[in-house]
Amino acid sequence: MRYDFTSIMDRHGMDAIAVDAVGEGEPNGFLPAAPDPGFDAIPMWVADMNFPTCPAITDAIVKRAQHPAFGYFEPRDEYFDEIIHWHEKRNGATGLTRECIGYENGVLGGVVSTMQSFAAPGDAVLLHSPTYIGFTGSLSNAGYKLVLSPMYRDEQGVWRMDFEDMAKKIEKNHIHCAVFCSPHNPTGRVWERWEIEKAMEVYREHDCVVISDEIWSDLIMPGHTHIPTQAVSEDAHMRTVALYAPSKTFNLAGLVGSYHIIYNPYIRDRVVATSKKCHYNEMNVLSMHALIGAYSADGEEWLDELREVLGGNVDWAVDYIREHFEGVELAKPEGTYMLFLDCTKWCEAHGKTIDEVLRAGWRVGVDWQDGRPFHGECHIRMNLALPLSRVQEAFGRLDKYVFSA
Repeated sequence: MRYDFTSIMDRHGMDAIAVDAVGEGEPNGFLPAAPDPGFDAIPMWVADMNFPTCPAITDAIVKRAQHPAFGYFEPRDEYFDEIIHWHEKRNGATGLTRECIGYENGVLGGVVSTMQSFAAPGDAVLLHSPTYIGFTGSLSNAGYKLVLSPMYRDEQGVWRMDFEDMAKKIEKNHIHCAVFCSPHNPTGRVWERWEIEKAMEVYREHDCVVISDEIWSDLIMPGHTHIPTQAVSEDAHMRTVALYAPSKTFNLAGLVGSYHIIYNPYIRDRVVATSKKCHYNEMNVLSMHALIGAYSADGEEWLDELREVLGGNVDWAVDYIREHFEGVELAKPEGTYMLFLDCTKWCEAHGKTIDEVLRAGWRVGVDWQDGRPFHGECHIRMNLALPLSRVQEAFGRLDKYVFSA
């Protein structure tokens, strides 16, 4: 490989909550406790990667930073050109123009701006459950009522949407805005075209504006393909606010630099007007150059190598769990680099609570995350975006000190 995905990167003291926040506060489902003496912490909770980002990104930032002025600016043509090229080449997008692209100060900011454009505080919004914790926090804080449509695992263990339940919840709660997560976080589902088509038909029948969070769309496991929500029909094309970012793909969350793609000019005007009124939604010049570097030819090559590494990590971890941790169930993720472990049967068999399992892992430095805030009753969320040697070390500790102790 051209790029380094094997070296263990020291992130301590470099503004990374993944390592520096561990043990700093009261241990809870979000914040792991410090490990016992003799164990180092392995960051497997917050969803960022423990790999150095693509050198083309740091090169682009450094090159711009060498000029000593950082005044007011307008986005460069290259910013829009690279986004258009990226989606044409990697997602098969057609007809995408710069007018359809708008900066968002974080995907969650785009979610809230869209909600504020089409719903009032107190109105209901439909989401699937399990649910990304960021949706829960941002929408609740903005005053919206969360209505959850539970997903289920079919006979093959694959997470599925319940379309009948979606329709019933929309009708009962008079819902006109829905959040759709594709690929789905935290389950790792990469929806097939027919599933997106059927979901979008439910939304069409009930005249819902659809907010499609596609921040994970670049991180797809081998054998699966991301289908943009806007691509499945002309109605979906015009009904959907799609939200993207290079942050998950290239480990740039600390730079903040998301964007929307909105083809419908009416919806676009409403969303842009809402986000601009408070003057918070302004691009950072270094984030702009980071995206230009990320969406370059070098960035594409780096991403293709990353996906190969993540696919190997997922294969290894899933095989290990199924061989060694009897009673721990999971659906193999098709996208993202997160596992969503169902510990229900293991806890029942061993007379343990999920809190005890979580803390047992933290004590030996496996910094995983409580799945209950994601609406997984006895679940644990686990990040695999580390060098394989660290993933193997973590699972060895879980085998020795937690699940086989």
